[in-house]
Amino acid sequence: MSIKIDSDNLKEGLLGLVMALVEILKEVLQKQAVYRLESGNLRNQEAEKLGLAFMNLDEAIEKIKKDNGLEKTTNKIRNELDSIVDDTITKLINPITLENVK
Repeated sequence: MSIKIDSDNLKEGLLGLVMALVEILKEVLQKQAVYRLESGNLRNQEAEKLGLAFMNLDEAIEKIKKDNGLEKTTNKIRNELDSIVDDTITKLINPITLENVK
């Protein structure tokens, strides 16, 4: 059985995965910034700079996705990654429940 690899689909899939991972990392960094802000570890000026940096990053991510036609691919990959993470967390928290579903 041979596997056909379409270079355009491969490129789109890989770029979509990279963009999805960049979005996930951005969200983790945002949550960390909020945690630091709420715990009082950030001064107002630092918080403003972080807010501006995240806004600029959001704009850059959206521009890259739009310029490369990656909106749908990135969203699809994000949904699939989110589903994998949700399933994994569910298995870790309550493995017996999933065994009964099978």
